[in-house]
Amino acid sequence: MTELAASIESLRAFVLAKDFDVSKRFYADLGFAVRDLGGLAEVRMGEHAFLLQDHWVAAWAENCMLTLMVDDLDAWWRHIAALDLGTRYGVRPPTAPEVKPWGLREVNVLDPAGVCWHIAERPPGTPKPGDRGGSAG
Repeated sequence: MTELAASIESLRAFVLAKDFDVSKRFYADLGFAVRDLGGLAEVRMGEHAFLLQDHWVAAWAENCMLTLMVDDLDAWWRHIAALDLGTRYGVRPPTAPEVKPWGLREVNVLDPAGVCWHIAERPPGTPKPGDRGGSAG
């Protein structure tokens, strides 16, 4: 299995869009680079990406949740709050940072299709996956 794991180039989720153009603008406003591929868009920030699909299934989109782990949730919150997503996109306003029962500090953002993003940071001193030294680095 180690050889198989080493051969993985990327792992990307497909995220549905109720209105493809509106969703592309939403993610661009959040700071992602959006590359339209014709009915599909690569939505990227640095080395991290997902695929936005011009396809809609309400029950799927409205039950889809993704986590974006970040090192500075306060910086993300300032950026998100300044965007006024609720007014601009008609979505539920993002929630302010709070510690959830599972221990992560999170902001929740709904995209225009109803996809729920958990933008989260680990508690101080919690190691990141793959850390062997036990420090959050």
